[in-house]
Amino acid sequence: MKKLFRYFKGYGVQSVIAPILKLCEVALELAVPFIVSYMIDNGIDKADRSLVIRCFFILIAFAAVGFGFALAAQFFAAKAATGFAAQLRRALYSHIESLSYSDLDKLGVSSLITNMTSDAVRIQNGVNLTLRLLLRSPFVVAGAVVACFVISAKPAFRFALAVPVLLLFVYLLMLFGMKLYSRVQEKLSFTVRLAKENLDGVRVIRAFGSEETEKVKFREQNGALYKDQIRSGRLSALLNPVTLVIVNIAVAALMYSGAIKVNAGELTRGEVVAMYNLTAMVLTELIKLADLTINITKALSSAKRISAVFSVTPSIKYGETELDLSSDCAVKLENASLSYGGTPALSDIGLSLEKGKTLGLIGGTGSGKSSVIALIARFYDADGGTVSLFGHDIKEYPEKQLRKTVGAVPQKAVLFAGTLRENLTYGIDAPDDGAICKALDAACALDFVSEKGGLDIKVEQNGRNFSGGQRQRLCVARALLRDPKILILDDSSSALDYATDAKMREAVSGYSKDMTVIIAAQRVSSVRGADLIAVIDDGKIIAKGTHEELLGSCETYQKIYETQTGGGDGDE
Repeated sequence: MKKLFRYFKGYGVQSVIAPILKLCEVALELAVPFIVSYMIDNGIDKADRSLVIRCFFILIAFAAVGFGFALAAQFFAAKAATGFAAQLRRALYSHIESLSYSDLDKLGVSSLITNMTSDAVRIQNGVNLTLRLLLRSPFVVAGAVVACFVISAKPAFRFALAVPVLLLFVYLLMLFGMKLYSRVQEKLSFTVRLAKENLDGVRVIRAFGSEETEKVKFREQNGALYKDQIRSGRLSALLNPVTLVIVNIAVAALMYSGAIKVNAGELTRGEVVAMYNLTAMVLTELIKLADLTINITKALSSAKRISAVFSVTPSIKYGETELDLSSDCAVKLENASLSYGGTPALSDIGLSLEKGKTLGLIGGTGSGKSSVIALIARFYDADGGTVSLFGHDIKEYPEKQLRKTVGAVPQKAVLFAGTLRENLTYGIDAPDDGAICKALDAACALDFVSEKGGLDIKVEQNGRNFSGGQRQRLCVARALLRDPKILILDDSSSALDYATDAKMREAVSGYSKDMTVIIAAQRVSSVRGADLIAVIDDGKIIAKGTHEELLGSCETYQKIYETQTGGGDGDE
């Protein structure tokens, strides 16, 4: 939690004022039993009507002023808590954005979603309650107990014995509860992940008729979450009854002792009533303190989870000085290797590509094409060997220069809710419509964009109002608009027919004379025109050359070609 205190910046005044106002409210509350005692002993017992009326109006005034203090404290506490939570979420989101693909793989998307939502809300609630009650409740308890001792020591002592017993119980509850609430949040993350996977793959699930199987899996996971939530609920439910039993036993002992002293003339009725009111205040505050303990325990558990995310240092570091891009060698990989979670994906990759040339990467599913792309775009750092762009190690590039130099179109075409113009100009200063239309034309997307209503048409979530092929072409246009030195197309024409694919490749190659193009594909037709084709199998490059050279020398390439064309010589 200490690491998160920095996000109180700007809300320090509110965080101090809120508990101070609460203490002012407490001071008024502690004075009320003495006023009531004075009213009973000197007003009611002596039939002094005017004194009773004066005491009554004093109590009304105290109640009104106390309400004002409580309202103001609530306002400042809420402002500090919501402001703190907003800054925390903003910082957390910014930190997540700075993490590499490998960091995100380790943390898990579903867990991060839970951190941003459920955990942040729990911390916000914990901060709000802490600012209002953490000082108030102990102050009331201590003040009321001291006041009881001032009135009469012996009855007060019997009542005071209950306080350490109750505090010990609350401490043990907090100690056990933190682990339990942390486990609940982890189970919640697993449940969110399962739900997300099902929603993302709902078409596949229905296509294979696996709804019942997925329902069973979700029911089991949800059941595990339910059981832990029931345990935590029982723990919370146990708190108030135990508190009531302990304190009420102490109150009964106090009243018994007080009644004896009244009969003996050692205490007045007003003093006994005052002691009873003070003990009632203690009872109320201890119940509040118990509830506060539960909420603080939950908040600390969530804070621990969020702090763990902040403790993850981005594994990818960037250079600070912009580099010269005049070298004729656009891409060079030397003995590059890559693994995911300890599982090797690439080994001993060697490639060299001149500026303005086209490289084709071909191979079966899972062969490692996308992993080579990930190294060139620096989505992941190589475990061994080097990756160089224009004569410089890729690790030396500043992030902005690298992203401007390399334009990547991933396998999954991603569009965001908004307008088409906003999607196409994502991450760059908006160019004029002429430049946008040029990129759309090169991606063979201009016609259907015009038919749908132009650049200002709405794009629904995930671009669902466009077909798969249309989304791919729009993503290609978005990459072209950045005018990258290196354009990467990672199987970005898989949803296109052969004619459109060929037309788009031809247009892209003529978009910029100096642009280096890297195409990863499973279709021979997508790479056959490349200046260099690398055949990848099981994470290794098994052959390199032109289309004609590979047909004569690489058996794997020959099989792919024959499977797709039947041995024919033209485009499919």
